[in-house]
Amino acid sequence: MNAVLENIRTRRSVRKYKPDMVPQEILDQILEAGTYAATGMGMQSPIILSVTNREMRDRLSAMNAKVMGTDSDPFYGAPVVLVVLADKSRGTYVYDGSLVMGNLMLAAHELGIASCWIHRAKEEFESPEGKEILKSLGIRGDYEGIGHCILGYADGEEPAARPRKASYVYEVR
Repeated sequence: MNAVLENIRTRRSVRKYKPDMVPQEILDQILEAGTYAATGMGMQSPIILSVTNREMRDRLSAMNAKVMGTDSDPFYGAPVVLVVLADKSRGTYVYDGSLVMGNLMLAAHELGIASCWIHRAKEEFESPEGKEILKSLGIRGDYEGIGHCILGYADGEEPAARPRKASYVYEVR
């Protein structure tokens, strides 16, 4: 079977992680894959925040949990958080950022790293605290949070795929 298709078929969202850090050389490959996602007219509206600093990771976790209305860790213990944001001045920014997220998760799976898309980045980075984080990193512009791609080593078995629904594809010939 084609390796790309097999990777697509076998990637699953993981919701329990070991504390072990992802090696930088593997993280760099995952990040590079994100930068090669298709974007509207090739304009590359997204940016990726690569967060391996524990203090910042925990700060983002607390912000996300607050939006969710809980005090649990919405990042499931994952040691790495990649935040995808996209420039709202581009009409395709949500799609562009979503494709980056897909590339990140598929590349991670190919390299033996578990991942999961965590929502609420939009609300986090619309907040004054989120805007201050971007400003402190020298990021200027009108960016919207698209998602968090959490990364790490799965603590346990990855879930099995659910059967595909019968009405997924409608052919028009």
